[in-house]
Amino acid sequence: MATKTAVERRDEARQAFDAYFAQCPSRKLLDRLSDKWVTLLLSALAEGPRRYSDLARRVAGVSQKMLTQTLRGLERDGLVSRTLTPSVPVRVDYALTPLGESLMPLVGAIKSWAETHIEDVEAARDRYDAANA
Repeated sequence: MATKTAVERRDEARQAFDAYFAQCPSRKLLDRLSDKWVTLLLSALAEGPRRYSDLARRVAGVSQKMLTQTLRGLERDGLVSRTLTPSVPVRVDYALTPLGESLMPLVGAIKSWAETHIEDVEAARDRYDAANA
């Protein structure tokens, strides 16, 4: 087995977290963060802790399956916390963790940009579709 030089080890370490490389673990995180449900749920939780049913109402169109899967993924990634309160029925509250809160300036900016520029994007789509019809 060949030993690696210090330069080779540093290059490998740099590449380990370079999203342009196929095996970079940050790609999985980018994939999660680019999901529309993630953006919408994080934005809803930025307003404060919410119950599962509140999130389902706030984020129109999300199915129960997608809501559950997305919240589990966000909890697993450390962005959202889940608190169970024993009652009948059981109360489940979700909230942003400090890590999730640190992401909110970016998520909020993307959501705001989308809301502000949707008309421009739709006009561009119409022009493109007309030119390529």
